[in-house]
Amino acid sequence: MTAAFETETETLTRMANQIAGFFSAYGEAEAAAETATHINAYWESRMRRGLLAHVAAGGVGLSPIVLAAAVKINRPA
Repeated sequence: MTAAFETETETLTRMANQIAGFFSAYGEAEAAAETATHINAYWESRMRRGLLAHVAAGGVGLSPIVLAAAVKINRPA
């Protein structure tokens, strides 16, 4: 990225990919489950809403693990 500041979507993408990267050694299915568990436990509703909106819009830049985890992420009200 060449800009001095990330957009919120870029920040959420980077953070989700970092989490997925941590769990990637577990194999894709377990990594996706652990990524979703972590996001559900530690991300506030606004962050989950933003990530899921990005997934719905195509999820550009998200790892396959994050995309697989998305179906297990709790949708905020």
